[in-house]
Amino acid sequence: MTLKEIAKEANVSISTVSRVINQKNTKAASPQVQERIWEIVRKSGYTPNSTARALKLGANAPVPETVSKTIACFYARGDVAVSDLFFSHIAKAIEQEAFKSNFFMKHSFTALDIANPEIVARIVAVPVDGAVILGRYDNQMLRFFTEHYKHVVYAGLNPMGTKYDQVVCEGRDITFSAVSYLHELGHTKIGYIGEQSNEVRYTAFKESLEKLGLPFLQKNTANVKLSHEGGYQGAYHLMNAKSDITAIFCANDNTAIGAIKALRERGYRIPEDISIIGVDDIETAQYLSPMLTTVHIPTEEMGRTAAKILIDRISGGHKLPMKIVLPFYIAKRDTCAKPSSHRKSFTIPDFPA
Repeated sequence: MTLKEIAKEANVSISTVSRVINQKNTKAASPQVQERIWEIVRKSGYTPNSTARALKLGANAPVPETVSKTIACFYARGDVAVSDLFFSHIAKAIEQEAFKSNFFMKHSFTALDIANPEIVARIVAVPVDGAVILGRYDNQMLRFFTEHYKHVVYAGLNPMGTKYDQVVCEGRDITFSAVSYLHELGHTKIGYIGEQSNEVRYTAFKESLEKLGLPFLQKNTANVKLSHEGGYQGAYHLMNAKSDITAIFCANDNTAIGAIKALRERGYRIPEDISIIGVDDIETAQYLSPMLTTVHIPTEEMGRTAAKILIDRISGGHKLPMKIVLPFYIAKRDTCAKPSSHRKSFTIPDFPA
């Protein structure tokens, strides 16, 4: 497929397609149009014409190898991760960065897919040169990758051992910064909503409270999936448990958004009655009312770096496991404030068990 054919199918100009896939201008088209263009590229297996590029650079320019290579993307947290803007932004950055080196994303799949033998057979039947793992994986998933992929790189917040390439924002440090920020505002009774099993943010939450000399009570935590629905149910769980808290640390923004909805349904004012802080800084966070205070994770840089490391590994550029730790910062917005002495009590005694 040519640029002209992609432009025709996407109903845009050839120059727009060129700017989008060559990343010359990130504002060349709306996010929806850019996604449509990349979907066509992905479906058609289009790769740039390296010979034509060399001719444009001059007769003496070297002609690079034109054989394209492929990678796969694995969403370790299942179908929830596929719809999570945090992971989708990383995956898009991976695809775009890989494309510049004549790699393209052959397919993506989830943890649920590798539990299905028929789907696994189809995945294995389509070999790729390397794979990116997005999000926390367990030992069963790791065995799948060591059996079927020679080159892998992990990207996420839960560092995974020392044997594999990885690009991380340290979830432990992120959590300590978020809890410390709430403490600086004057909060001494802080709750948690998110996953707990094998989750570094939950472990770090308890460690953070201990370091700050704050109490930890299990009833002030809700063990839920990192999703809107998980956050919604988690907030109700805390209210039903009559949790004695003035602030909540949510393990990601989707969870925080769900929690805010539940709290507002019960008449709680945010941040007057309860402060909320999330993690990720997805685009939606800035469009909430009030705007969500959250920890900003550089998802685009995470995706691009993961792609570069994987391509370098495939090309034989490095042999030892590489770990890249990216910085983060707290995006201070409107859902966190000093605790008020006139806040509404954080309980709903009449909520059904």
